[in-house]
Amino acid sequence: MPDRLDDLRSEAEAAIAQAGDVATLEDLRVRYLGRKSELTTILRGIRDLPPEERGPTGQAANEARQTIEQVLDMRREALESGELERRLAEDRVDVTLPGDPPWPVGRLHVINATRRDIEDVFVGLGFDVAEGPEVEYDYYNFEALNMPPAHPARAMQDTFYLSQQVVLRTHTSPMQVRAMELQPPPIYMVVPGRVYRRDSDATHTPMFHQVEGLAIDEDITLGDLVGVLREFARALFGPDRDVKVRSSYFPFTEPSVEVDVSCFACGGKGHLPDGSRDPLCKGSGWIEILGAGMVDPNVLRFVETNGYDPERVQGFAFGMGIERIAFLRHGIPDLRMLFENDLRMLEQFG
Repeated sequence: MPDRLDDLRSEAEAAIAQAGDVATLEDLRVRYLGRKSELTTILRGIRDLPPEERGPTGQAANEARQTIEQVLDMRREALESGELERRLAEDRVDVTLPGDPPWPVGRLHVINATRRDIEDVFVGLGFDVAEGPEVEYDYYNFEALNMPPAHPARAMQDTFYLSQQVVLRTHTSPMQVRAMELQPPPIYMVVPGRVYRRDSDATHTPMFHQVEGLAIDEDITLGDLVGVLREFARALFGPDRDVKVRSSYFPFTEPSVEVDVSCFACGGKGHLPDGSRDPLCKGSGWIEILGAGMVDPNVLRFVETNGYDPERVQGFAFGMGIERIAFLRHGIPDLRMLFENDLRMLEQFG
């Protein structure tokens, strides 16, 4: 597999170097990085490899993807620069007319860029990426996740009802049951998407983005969950990061935990080099990033007839806010700034 990845990278670099225009370059991007490309297929197939091959293959595949993206960007810049020089040489310019500044090149919004980074990490760990409906039935959003009518936990997720049984989803967790209805175990997936709650302040918005993770198989333990989240934290926040778990409560996991990552501003010490208290972690050395736990057997019983016998299989689930990850990585003080469309702020994250 590493040899094929090297060949694929060399093949892509050679083809990109020969591209004569931006349209050809876009075709090459789709061929080598698109959803149906060989590289994407290799990334999606990592979970089927022997355990000892998953890490090296995932790392090699991600490095190949990054190299191809860099070569594409460099070639695009060269082509666009050449096109500009050609037009300047060929076009006659009336210097008496006022000039129009060129439109700036577009870029991913910081939320979308963070979502892609998160997806890349979990695809490299063998997870599939799935999506679900934003307008959801009460059954999938609450009942099948161990929150029957009048359950107190519903008050924690006050949402927008379209009818008595239809809501704007409050989390991407409904895809747990939907996905298990569609396929028997094992299942490893992450579900990114928009969710809705009636919250609005500096750290909450009525619409936000979340990533749900689910892994169901035989002999999965809480230790597997911690290992997966440790690799995620190191990929997003730096290779020296560690994670710890604290007991918590979620209706659809048992046991449930809150997950903290060691502070990347102070290195987990709780204080800055000048001795002052670190404001990011509030002097604790740890930052809360997500909630998780082992899937409650009651949730599995909703899909028991599809092979999810809680006496035979078990697994873990986790959920994180994409805005929170972006806000921590980039030091954004107020989540509402992400939705104000102020280019002075958004252009800092190119």
